[in-house]
Amino acid sequence: MRALLALLTTALLAVTFAACGGDDTTKSSAPDGSESGGITASAETNATTPAADLPENQTDDTTAPDAGGCEAVKAPDTADRTVKKPGKADQLPKGAKATVTMKTSCGTIVIALDTKNQPKTASTFAYLVKKGFYDGLPFHRIAGTPDNQFVIQGGSPGGAPDGGPGWSVQEDPPADAKYTRGVVSMAKTGAEPAGTSGSQFYIVTGADVGLPPDYAIAGKVTEGDDTVTKISEVEKDGSDVPLEPVLIEKATLKVQ
Repeated sequence: MRALLALLTTALLAVTFAACGGDDTTKSSAPDGSESGGITASAETNATTPAADLPENQTDDTTAPDAGGCEAVKAPDTADRTVKKPGKADQLPKGAKATVTMKTSCGTIVIALDTKNQPKTASTFAYLVKKGFYDGLPFHRIAGTPDNQFVIQGGSPGGAPDGGPGWSVQEDPPADAKYTRGVVSMAKTGAEPAGTSGSQFYIVTGADVGLPPDYAIAGKVTEGDDTVTKISEVEKDGSDVPLEPVLIEKATLKVQ
């Protein structure tokens, strides 16, 4: 698996990109790497960067409900999974109305895919949904605090920060891309070109997290903002790993 490293400094937020782990002295974390990487944010007001390995309690058979009202679920299977890379036949028509519904252990999230501006990325996300790739995978990272939200991240087989489908695709995001509340974007390594993605994705929970336009955008949350909030409030450790599993129980695709 690839490791990731990149750096962004803004007046309000310094963002460091890493596939797994990072400088334990930093105080914020963000989406982290897949087969194609991820990101880890460092800021004055958030939590530390995540560790590469999941805590032992995520391999237990059962868990207790968390304070946010999410259901108790079994820890995810740690086995890796791969699927064949999508081809031209798997592409959605540009501009098609396509939505992904994710039933999670904290509620349901509906995502409108951006088939107009990011058709390749949207189609790849849809392809993974159709293949059942996301079913049973966790949100393995919750970055930010109630007062300084950042992202929730999932899509890695077994929850490992460097997991992915075994391949990546590339599509440049719009030059004016903004990573605001509800945007669903893809993770990548710092060494890869802008717009590279595998299976890992993150949902922005902050109003505007100030990332550069380097991350391909799959779509945006249109329903289930309350579920996004629930997930963002799940108790986590100092490396942004949830103390209890938060799972994508089932993801389905609808194309009109």
